[in-house]
Formats: sequence, C-alpha cells, structure tokens
Amino acid sequence: MMKMQYLLIKHVSSLTLLFWILLLVISLTFTLNAHAARLAIVIDDVGYRVNEENKILQMPVAISIAILPNSPHGRKMAEKAHQQGREVLIHLPMAPLSKQPLEKNTLHPAMSQEEIGRIIQDAIQKIPHAVGMNNHMGSAMTSNLRGMEKVMQILSRHHLYFLDSVTIGNTQVTKAAIGTSVPVIRRNVFLDNVQSEAETKHQLNRAIALARKQGVAIAIGHPHPTTVRALQQTLATLPSDIELVTPSMLLSHRPTNKNNQQIARKCKPGESEPVTQLAYIKMIGKELANNIVINTLNQHIQKLLGNAPKQEASDLLDKAERNQTKKNKAADKLKSQQKNVHTGTHKTSVHKTRDACSNL
Repeated sequence: MMKMQYLLIKHVSSLTLLFWILLLVISLTFTLNAHAARLAIVIDDVGYRVNEENKILQMPVAISIAILPNSPHGRKMAEKAHQQGREVLIHLPMAPLSKQPLEKNTLHPAMSQEEIGRIIQDAIQKIPHAVGMNNHMGSAMTSNLRGMEKVMQILSRHHLYFLDSVTIGNTQVTKAAIGTSVPVIRRNVFLDNVQSEAETKHQLNRAIALARKQGVAIAIGHPHPTTVRALQQTLATLPSDIELVTPSMLLSHRPTNKNNQQIARKCKPGESEPVTQLAYIKMIGKELANNIVINTLNQHIQKLLGNAPKQEASDLLDKAERNQTKKNKAADKLKSQQKNVHTGTHKTSVHKTRDACSNL
C-alpha cells in the first residue's frame, strides 16, 4: 500500500514538473519575441508599375513605399498606402555621377537653396502624407556636402526624416544634417541589384542576419516582378525573432554636440542603440531572472529533490530580516540628516540639469 502511494505521488510530481517545463518554454518564446531584431523594408520607385505596386500594398503594412514625385500614379499610391496606415516616403530624384536619363526636377549640387526649396515643396504637394524622404540615384548630389546641407536646411522646415540610400561610399548626408533637426538613417542592404528571385531572397537573408547582429537593419527594394514574388514567399515564413518595422520606428534624434550628448544620456535613458549579440543574451537573461515561471519551477524542483527549507530556518531568516530592516531605517535617518546640510548646493545642481534637458 505504501509503495503504491509513493508511486502515485511520484507520478503526479512528474506531471507537475512537466507542466512547469511547458510553461517555461512558452515564457521563453515570449521573452525572445520581446527583444526581436527589427527590420525595415522600403520599396523605391513607386508610381509607375501599378500592377506590382498593388501587390506590394497587399503585403504587411510595415513594408513602406518611396514614391517618385512626378510619376503618373504617385498621388494615388500615396493615398492608398495612407489609408492602410502604411508609411510613405518621397523618393526625390538626385543627380548621379554617371550620365543617364533623369527624372524631372532632379536635384543638382549647383542649384541654389531657393531652387532646391521649390522642388522639395512641389514634391511634398504631389506626394501627400509623406513623413520621410530618400534619394533616387544621387551619387553626385549626396557626395556633395554643400549641396546636401541645402537639402537638410529645407527638410528641417517640413519635419521630414531622411533615409540615405547610400548610392555612393563617401556620402555626406549624415554630416550635412549636423546642426539641423533632420533625423538621418541609412540603408544597409539593396535587395534587387540583380533582378532574380534567388538573389532577392539571398539579400533578404543578409538583411535578417544583419538585423540579428546589430539589432536593426534597413533594406531597399524595387517593384520588379521578381522582387515582389521573392517578398511574397519570404515574408510568409519570416523568422519569429524578426520584427518588421517602418523606417520611422528606427529613428533616434542625435544631439549635435558633446555637451548635449551627455545631457541626452541623462534625460533620455530609454533611447535604443544597436544591440550586439552579447547584449541580446544579457537582456534575455535579465528577463528570465525575474520570471515567475522560472522561480516556481525552481521551487518545485527543490521540493522534489528534498531541499525544501525547514520552518525553523524560515523563522530565523524572518527574524534576521526584521533586524536588518531596523538597522537600514536608522542608517537612512542619519543620511537624511547629513543630506539636509547640503540642500542649497544640491538644489542649484538639479535646476541646472532640468534647464539643460528642456533645451533639447
């Protein structure tokens, strides 16, 4: 009879342990998703190929579109995207180094600020609901610091961010934005420099790997039939640790001088930075350390192993904790009295910090 009771208890304990292990797996899945790597995908050159572009608008709403201002279907595509809650960018033509046919109102480095301002204003009127801008071609324009400074000064008036397509290695876009309110982000991967489904899938996998490595990545593609098919197939099976986001979700306003950078760290501790693999593992460990499922499972295992604490030990611990609490209160009271001596100096320091934060 005793043996049967022992076997029954052992069986029930095993089932309970299995249940908590299952909860642990579910909890771990949610923890990993909470720190998913973020991937933004932007489709350029929108406004000419309605058939392919409508298929893009059937993809997840996080896929953003960049529309050529003088394209025949640009305004219509902007309206449709906005109705979906999709992010819209102006795909502004900029001069390349190579000689090739150019879009109307292509920006050149030699243009005056007034002319650049007129072209940008015209583009904003033609592409409603745009929240950002990126360059169409533009190797000559984006590598010219003075030319891009003119662009950034205009954009700062319209509250648009700039996505640097990085069509040339020595791009001056980020440098040109210093001293303005224009946030700048950069493209990491081109999906379809080679127009084939296999190559587009390969480049998308590169973007995913990069997002995992540094926390975020931005990929740019075009409404080619091969690109559309590759995205349709790949996005349907996107790994669970990858979160599709819009480019604006990757923005972080960077202060323009060292003093502001030090203040920003105090005033904005929540701003995200690129996440390394080691930091990613630390974040998961921190989440799991306080996880109720982990703690309960640990207690259950300790009970099964016969390591449950004795009541006497628990009483002793409670008594020790009460004594320590009394000591802590006495120490806090002493510190409070000492602190009052320096109140005037401390208040002055606090006011200075708050004033600096309010100017960011």
